[in-house]
Amino acid sequence: MINEQNIKTYICEQLAPDIDPATLPADIDLLSTGIIDSLSLVRLVVWVEEEYDIPMGDIEIAPEDFNSVEMINAFIERHTISDDARTKDVNHENEVELISKS
Repeated sequence: MINEQNIKTYICEQLAPDIDPATLPADIDLLSTGIIDSLSLVRLVVWVEEEYDIPMGDIEIAPEDFNSVEMINAFIERHTISDDARTKDVNHENEVELISKS
C-alpha cells in the first residue's frame, strides 16, 4: 500500500499534474485513459528503476506491467530484493570467489 501511494504521488506530481493522487484509482488503465503517454511511460520505468533499485536491463518488461498503479506495485514487489536477500547473495558471491581463487 505504501508503494501504491508513492507511485500515485509520482504520477500525479511529475506526469499528470492535473490529477489529485487521492482521486487516482489504483486499478485504472493509465495508458488507455491517456493519463500517461509513451514518453511518460519511459519516465515512469526509469523512476521505478531508480526509486526501487530494480535493474531494468536484467528484467523482461511488458507494457502490462505498467498499465495501472496496482500492476506497477505488483511489478515492484516481484522484482524488489529484500536487504537480507541482497546480503546473502553478496556473501554467496564472495564465497564462490574465494573458492575459485583457492
